[in-house]
Amino acid sequence: MAAHDVGPLADFPPGTHRVVRIRSVEIGVFNVAGTLHALPNLCPHQFGPLCEGGVSGTMASGPETGWAHRWVREGEIVTCPWHGIEFAIATGVALCSPKLRVRRYPVSVVAGRVTVEV
Repeated sequence: MAAHDVGPLADFPPGTHRVVRIRSVEIGVFNVAGTLHALPNLCPHQFGPLCEGGVSGTMASGPETGWAHRWVREGEIVTCPWHGIEFAIATGVALCSPKLRVRRYPVSVVAGRVTVEV
């Protein structure tokens, strides 16, 4: 794996994401509350453009919410625009099944520039 410069940190403010191309691979770079994450722009379900989907939260109901339906994890979930499968950005794991996941690429900031290892 090699580190690739994808732009200045200022291009990735908290709460935003963008798709970048490294060689022939499209990668979504997300800034979730100040932490950068990188996922392939490819949903494992039917190969849709995962990272072009919206980023938001999700509904949950369980012991952590007192069994009431609550909107949780705002800004931490990307939804595939083709079929609506939600993935946790930090882990790459689908909310509907832990067996469905996407790889994560290491991201770092070097001298104010964002680099992704591919």
